[in-house]
Amino acid sequence: MKNEFTLAFNEVLEEKQLPKEVILKALEMAMVSAYRRAVNASAAQHVEATVDVDTGKVSVRAEKEVVEEVVDPHTEVPLAEARKVNPDAQLGDMVIVDSTPADFGRVAAQTARQVIQQRIRDAERQAQIDHYEKQIGEIISGVVQAVNATGLTIGLEMKAEGTMPRKELIPGERFRIHDRVRALLAEVKDSPRGPQIILSRTHRNFLRRLLETEVPEIFHGVVEIRSIAREPGQRAKVAVSATQSGIDPVGACVGIRGVRIQAIVRELHDEKIDVIEWNADPAIFIAKAISPARVTGVYLNDQSVNGKTATVVVPEDQLSLAIGRDGQNARLAAKLTGWRIDIKSLPEAASEALKNITEDASLAAIVDAALVEKISDMLVRKAEGRSLSPEEYDQMGQFVDRVQRRAVRFAAEKPADTVEARQSHPDIPASAYETNILDSGLPEHVCYILQEAGYATVSDLALQMKKMPDDILRLNGIGRKAMDEINKLMTTLAEKAQADAAAVAEAEAAPAAVEVEVEPVAQPEAVVVEVEAEAAPVQPEPETEPVAQPEAVVEPAAEAETEAEPSLEEIFSLRPEALHPIAVDEEEEEDSKGKPGKKKPGKKKRRPVVEYDPDTGAAVYRSPHQESDDDWEL
Repeated sequence: MKNEFTLAFNEVLEEKQLPKEVILKALEMAMVSAYRRAVNASAAQHVEATVDVDTGKVSVRAEKEVVEEVVDPHTEVPLAEARKVNPDAQLGDMVIVDSTPADFGRVAAQTARQVIQQRIRDAERQAQIDHYEKQIGEIISGVVQAVNATGLTIGLEMKAEGTMPRKELIPGERFRIHDRVRALLAEVKDSPRGPQIILSRTHRNFLRRLLETEVPEIFHGVVEIRSIAREPGQRAKVAVSATQSGIDPVGACVGIRGVRIQAIVRELHDEKIDVIEWNADPAIFIAKAISPARVTGVYLNDQSVNGKTATVVVPEDQLSLAIGRDGQNARLAAKLTGWRIDIKSLPEAASEALKNITEDASLAAIVDAALVEKISDMLVRKAEGRSLSPEEYDQMGQFVDRVQRRAVRFAAEKPADTVEARQSHPDIPASAYETNILDSGLPEHVCYILQEAGYATVSDLALQMKKMPDDILRLNGIGRKAMDEINKLMTTLAEKAQADAAAVAEAEAAPAAVEVEVEPVAQPEAVVVEVEAEAAPVQPEPETEPVAQPEAVVEPAAEAETEAEPSLEEIFSLRPEALHPIAVDEEEEEDSKGKPGKKKPGKKKRRPVVEYDPDTGAAVYRSPHQESDDDWEL
C-alpha cells in the first residue's frame, strides 16, 4: 500500500502539474471516503485522514464515545484507551482516536485511487478554467483537432480543448486538421463535461488585438484605437487618434508601404481595412468615415426623433461609392461613428431644400428668390437629362449648405420669433426678430458669412452668442475683429432692450396719471355732454373728445337734466341753425354734377360749439365764424 500511494502521488505531481496542497487534500478526502465505505461508518461521525507523502503511511482518526464496555468498536472506545489520548476523558465523552483498520488493504487502496483520480480531474478542470478566464479578450493559438458541421475543435495548452462555432469563422475560411489557428478567446463556461472555451475570429476585438500586436505605437499607448466597425471577411473601418503631438496615427497603423496593415489583412482572409483618423468634431469624423467617397457637406441633428441623425450630401457620381455594395460602406460608417447616417446626392438634397423653403418661411428668408428660381431651373434641366457645369454644381452645393445649416440648427429648437422665446430672452429686443442679418450693421463680408451659416435674423445670431459663441468663431472667415464687431452689436441690442422695457413701463403707468387729472373737471361739463348726446349732429371734432368722455358720465347727466335751470325746450328754441347745422361730408361730398367730391385739405367745415356758462346758468353756442371768446350768442 505504501508503494501504491507513493507512486500514485508522484505520478500525479509529475504528469498533472497540480499544486501539492490540492493533491494532499484530494488524498485525505479519498481516505475518509474509503474508510466510511470499509467500516460502513455513519455520515454524522467525524472522520479525519492524514497522508505522509514521504513514507506513504495513511492514518485515519475517528470520533468515538467513551464507554465501559465496547459494543460497536467503530463508534465506541474503552475508557482506558481514551485516556491515552486525553487523560481527562470521562465516560460519555467524545474523543478522536486512531481508527485505521487492520485490514485497510488493497480494496481500500483501490477505492481511494478512484476517488483520487476523480478529484484530480476536478482540480485539473478548475485549473483550466482559472487559466483561461484570465485570457478572455486575448488572442490564443491552438491546433485544429477536428472539423465538423458545427465548427472546429482546437487543442490548447494544459490539455484543454476549445470550440470555434461556424458563425465565429470568417466567411470563406477553410481549415484542415493539424492547422494552427489564432483566435480571440471570447468566453469560458463550466460544464459537467469540462470547461467550454469559445473562440472567435469574427469579433471586432480580434482585429483590435491584431493591431496591438503588429503596431508597437498602439501597444505602448502612443496611438489609441477609438472605435472599430467590422463585417468579417469583407471590410472593416478603424478610427485611431494620437495621444502625443507629432504622431501620424494612420501612418503608424499602415506602416511603410503598408507592411503592418498587410500582415493583418492576410490573417483576416484578405479583409479590407480602412484606417481613419478620429476627430472630436462629429461632422468631420463622419465625413472621413464615409471615405473613400468625397463628401460635399455633413449636417447633424441630435434632436431628431430617430436619435442622432447626420445628413451627408455627396456629389452625384460619388453616391454609389458612399453607400457601398449593399449599403456596406454606409453601415460601417454608422457603426463607427454612432450616428444614423442619411446619404443624399447633391441634386436630391437641392430638391429637398427647395421643398423645405416653400414650407418654412424662416428658411425662405435666407435665400434670394432669384437664386431659388435658378436652382429650380438647374433641377429641371437635370431631370431632362441635360448636364450641368461645375460652376452650377458649386452654386447648388452652396445653396444646399445654406439651407441645411439653417434647418439643422433651428428646426428642432423652438422658433426664435415665438412669444416664449421672446419672454425667455428679455435682453433681445423685439425688433431683432424681424431684422435681417444683412441689415444688422455688421461688416458686409461678416453678414454674408453668417447668412451662409444659416443665421437669417439678428435674433438667430444673438441666441447663438448666448448659447455657444465658439460656434460663431469657428466659422470660416470669422476672426477676432469680426467677433469684436459682433460683441458690440450684442451690447447695442442689450441697451435697446433695456430702453424698450423702460418705455413699456412708462406707457403702462401713464393712463393712471391722466385719469387722476381729468377726474376733477369732468363734473361741470355734465350738461354739455347731455346736450351733445341729444343733438348728435353738433358734436365737437375728435380733437375735443378727451375733454368729455360720454361713456363715463352718461348717468350723472341724467341728474343734471332735472337740476339745471334751463329746460330742453328753451335750449332747442335758441337757434335752429345751431342745432341743425349744414354738415358737409368731407369724405364723399357730391358736386353739382352728382359726382363724388374730393377731400380738400386745410378747408374743413367748422361746426358750432354748444357750451354751458356757469356764471349765467344758460347754454350758449359759438358760431363757426366767431373767433373771440367775448362774442357769444344766446
